[in-house]
Amino acid sequence: MAKKATPGSNQPPIIVRKIIVEEHAGHHGGAWKVAYADFVTAMMAFFLLMWLLGATNEKQRKALADYFAPTLVQMQENGAGSDGIFGGQSLTDKDNLPHKAAQTGRQSINIPRDATGTLDEKGKKSNNSKALDAKEFEKKIRERLKNNPKRLALLKNIRFTDTDEGLRIDLIDEADFSMFALATDELNPQARILIGEVAKIIDTVDNLLVIRGHTDSLPYASGKSMNNWLLSSARAEATRKEIVHQGVLNTRMARIEGVADTEPYNPNDRMDDRNRRISITMKRD
Repeated sequence: MAKKATPGSNQPPIIVRKIIVEEHAGHHGGAWKVAYADFVTAMMAFFLLMWLLGATNEKQRKALADYFAPTLVQMQENGAGSDGIFGGQSLTDKDNLPHKAAQTGRQSINIPRDATGTLDEKGKKSNNSKALDAKEFEKKIRERLKNNPKRLALLKNIRFTDTDEGLRIDLIDEADFSMFALATDELNPQARILIGEVAKIIDTVDNLLVIRGHTDSLPYASGKSMNNWLLSSARAEATRKEIVHQGVLNTRMARIEGVADTEPYNPNDRMDDRNRRISITMKRD
């Protein structure tokens, strides 16, 4: 804005310049900080994953995968809860669910567990993530032996049986095959091969093991310090040592038992060669 000079004056006009300073636009806000924090978190999770893959074995990685696997939460009807989606009559109604609420008014939920040390689909506790199925185990060991006809012949000395205790593997004697030298706990070479093949299959799961030694009813001569009870126990222990030698962890041994001739394979003929056997049971719980 210019101010005119007074008439007759030699002074130049006075110019006043008014500058209006506009405020800068506001900051962009904190959205970038959230995005950066998400990026850093994702990178940390990525490097943690890389470290876990390098520092764990296959079984540990399987356990981690099972832990982080999503579970299906099934809401049960007619349980405790208000008259909404829970289907209850009131907040103080009694639960009718398998897992009772720890506090009045809380809704219990039924979460299917994986089989790794928790509950399987039948509600039974299991120590491993693989089902114990006699046919599947027989198929596995047949696959291992099929390329060697001599070893495949040993398959006739193996029996797989599903029991309440667990999957039982019987290694039985026959007229042309004996696990041990006569009246001793010394394993024959063919028996070591057989136990070795079975041990490799056993090592694919992590169930606890029960090893039982069995004998026939042939009595010892009078005056002998050995008897069928001692012999069956010694043979069970010899089998345990061989299984551990083949790579199965010793910590998996739940019990070593000698039952003499009290549990015959052929109860109609207690002198039957097949009554002399070793049974290895993989416990279900």
